[in-house]
Amino acid sequence: MLKPLGDRVIVTVEEQEEQTVGGIVLASNAKEKPQTGKIVAVGAGNVTDSGKQLPLAVKEGQTVMFDKYAGSEVKYEGQSYLVLHEKDLMAIVD
Repeated sequence: MLKPLGDRVIVTVEEQEEQTVGGIVLASNAKEKPQTGKIVAVGAGNVTDSGKQLPLAVKEGQTVMFDKYAGSEVKYEGQSYLVLHEKDLMAIVD
């Protein structure tokens, strides 16, 4: 499994629905980039200048919203993930 470093989190991105409420099927180039995902791994957090470890505010299993073009897409063992800094997360979805 991937283990992020520092203040990074690894997210599986939730794919957008193929169909609108009215039943219209969207072409793949008409879809917006997804902005929510589920956290599958979190880093240990940042270390301050004094050496104190600051844990992240999020944890594995939470669904989060993030900036539209934030992060780096990576593939690992056939699965696509998004690696984000904690600062790129906007909200936790309950």
